[in-house]
Amino acid sequence: MPDDQALLQIVDAALAEAARKSGAWLVCRPGCTGCCMGPFPITQLDARRLREGLAELESCDRQCAARVRERARQTVARIWPDFPGDTATGVLGEDEEAEERFAALAEDGPCPALDPATGTCDLYAARPITCRIFGPPVRCGSEAVGVCELCFREASDEEIAACQVEIDPQGMESRLSDELERTTGAHGQTIVAFALVAAGAS
Repeated sequence: MPDDQALLQIVDAALAEAARKSGAWLVCRPGCTGCCMGPFPITQLDARRLREGLAELESCDRQCAARVRERARQTVARIWPDFPGDTATGVLGEDEEAEERFAALAEDGPCPALDPATGTCDLYAARPITCRIFGPPVRCGSEAVGVCELCFREASDEEIAACQVEIDPQGMESRLSDELERTTGAHGQTIVAFALVAAGAS
């Protein structure tokens, strides 16, 4: 996915700049897993990247890939009865009721990609955009993404704003998502567990 790789380079470069600006305010480190708990919506572009990342992992470490797949299956089984969307595809519902049901899941389990022994991501290179941008202050178009509650403690709004960067100034993620929908029919948001279970079924 050369276009997706270009997107990741843009996002990762922006995050590196945000980290440089943030300095000691930014306390995110390997093993800090607070942001890896509970399900969160991801795009179909993220889902495709995760599936490809899992396939790459399987080619070099089959046992690790099998553990990721099993954790994904367990997560899907746990939330299946209350999943606010299509359980056949893993696509989340888009109406207000579905959004309320998703918020009510209150699933505190770890992301299936998280290795519980090391506190690190087994699919780090393929992680969703949301995972890449969480922590420092970033902006996507007119929307600002909240900083991690563990970071920027006692920082003023002005100090936080001074560290903010734009992560996708050309709107590349949206264009790639639209293209993916046109070419594959994949649409709607899903969650990491369903994306990885789908990888096992393919």
